[in-house]
Amino acid sequence: MEENERKTLFSRKVSAGGRTYFFDVKEATSGDKYLVINESRKSQDGQSYERNRIMVFEGYFTSFYNALKDVIEFIEGNREDGDKRD
Repeated sequence: MEENERKTLFSRKVSAGGRTYFFDVKEATSGDKYLVINESRKSQDGQSYERNRIMVFEGYFTSFYNALKDVIEFIEGNREDGDKRD
């Protein structure tokens, strides 16, 4: 493994319509763990892919989780009848 390469400990892929999300838990050379969420989707011209990435470091997992949970609960609590999604 190259020195700047990070070890992937866990990975999940989610296909969501025209987008694909990758959830990867990585370990830095210092031993700290962090979450990388990548979004990939075809560009408008259909010839390439657009990618976006966020990183959440181990010290912020609980805050990130709580905020995400609150957002999901808000969205689910404010849906119109019959508008259930996975």
